[in-house]
Amino acid sequence: MEKLALLSVSDKRGLVEFATALVRQHGYRILSTGGTAKLLAETGLPVTEVSQHTGFPEIMEGRVKTLHPKIHGGLLCRRDKPGHLAEAQANGISLIDLVVVNLYPFEQTVAKPHVEFEEAIENIDIGGPSMLRSAAKNHDSVTVVCDPDDYSAVLSAFDRPAELPGLRRQLALKVFQRTASYDSAIARYLEQQTAEPDLEALAGFPATFALSLKKAQGLRYGENPHQKAALYGTFHEHFQQIQGKELSYNNILDITSATYLIGEFERPTVAILKHTNPCGVGSADTLSGAWNKAYATDRQAPFGGIIVVNQTLDAGLAEQIKEIFTEVIIAPRFSDEALALFAKKKNLRLMVAKQGIGADSLQEIRSVVGGVLVQDRNRTLGEVNTFKVVTKRQPTADEWAAMMFGWKVCKHVKSNAIVYCRGEQTLGIGAGQMARVDSSRIAVWKAKEAGLDLNGSVVISEAMFPFADGLIAAADAGAMAAIQPGGSVRDAEVIKAADERGMAMAFTGLRHFKH
Repeated sequence: MEKLALLSVSDKRGLVEFATALVRQHGYRILSTGGTAKLLAETGLPVTEVSQHTGFPEIMEGRVKTLHPKIHGGLLCRRDKPGHLAEAQANGISLIDLVVVNLYPFEQTVAKPHVEFEEAIENIDIGGPSMLRSAAKNHDSVTVVCDPDDYSAVLSAFDRPAELPGLRRQLALKVFQRTASYDSAIARYLEQQTAEPDLEALAGFPATFALSLKKAQGLRYGENPHQKAALYGTFHEHFQQIQGKELSYNNILDITSATYLIGEFERPTVAILKHTNPCGVGSADTLSGAWNKAYATDRQAPFGGIIVVNQTLDAGLAEQIKEIFTEVIIAPRFSDEALALFAKKKNLRLMVAKQGIGADSLQEIRSVVGGVLVQDRNRTLGEVNTFKVVTKRQPTADEWAAMMFGWKVCKHVKSNAIVYCRGEQTLGIGAGQMARVDSSRIAVWKAKEAGLDLNGSVVISEAMFPFADGLIAAADAGAMAAIQPGGSVRDAEVIKAADERGMAMAFTGLRHFKH
């Protein structure tokens, strides 16, 4: 019995080689359309145009070409039902055993700047998803391929027929995942283009939130060994691992936090993180100088931590940090000499930020009971010219500079967050405590443990001081200036405490909670 394969693709990677194998090794006759048919014919392969097969021409500028009973009957006919087979024969419908279709590039089209609405609409594929769905529904009998990366698996399964049923089911699943993702992209675009726009939809919060991401890799486990985990999406488009063990779930979280943090800085900067919290950050004229500042903040926490830099990591810095046990080092580039030094530490993961340090993301998504929370990523430091000095004493220029450095860092510390700084260096960091005053005490303790003097430092709080105790604790430790959002019902008490101690304090009016 003749075997029919229908090929109609926009992504023509590997198509000629695949089609050649179908015809010459596996005895298929090829049906095709448009550019796909032209390409295959030019290579000398016998191709039957779909319009010739159906006896019906392509019409309406190609909008209608495969929407025909001879196509969908050939795909949907149950081979195990005599009635189906008899109807197919009575209506001149040949069975189609293989479908290779990928869809018009709608997502790529609407991602282009200033794309016209008409162009977007014309890139909504109708016949492609219809054929894919028909073939996938009948995958017991029909092999359906929507991704060129699956060509080799299909050819291998043709040589080992026992593998074909399992592969067909996997490919059918992939089809419905792809069409779901495709339809979601269309719905998102149209929702944004509606004539009477819903403001939430335009802001990125549509009435129906759909997310479809391709599995990037399986992970050995999640946060703990008893939890299973996998990575989905385009993480590997942003980062290239050039050395070390496979990334873990926790590594990926840390890399994300580190990249967002370092993206706040333009001067040569080094940040050291542990469990997504910075434990030391420094900026200087050189990365080596920045490292000295960052590492001085806390010489214990960096053990097994993450190091991120915003310039090429050279041999000088590699010599400074190579003896410290580190899980991951992230840089926009590594010098050859640095790579040679790190090569001796086989398990050390080296990550190149391919698209530059400070990889961006417009939204954050977190799972909750029964759904997900979606929010804009916190990408602002606020309008500095609107920050208000609320104390009798104005901050000095050096205090302002230190407060702004610390304000960038504190934004990336888990709440409740307190950071002490001097110049472009963190001196003590307190994170994640239930009482803000406890975060302050931890930051002071860490500074003293590191042998750092807090006299004349500045203190930064990512949220308001609800009571004067947190500010008083900072003053007692030696801080002479503070920056915080303000907004507490006890602001007057906090300001009074600052004035009584000769401190300068600024309110930002902007909170940086991080849960």
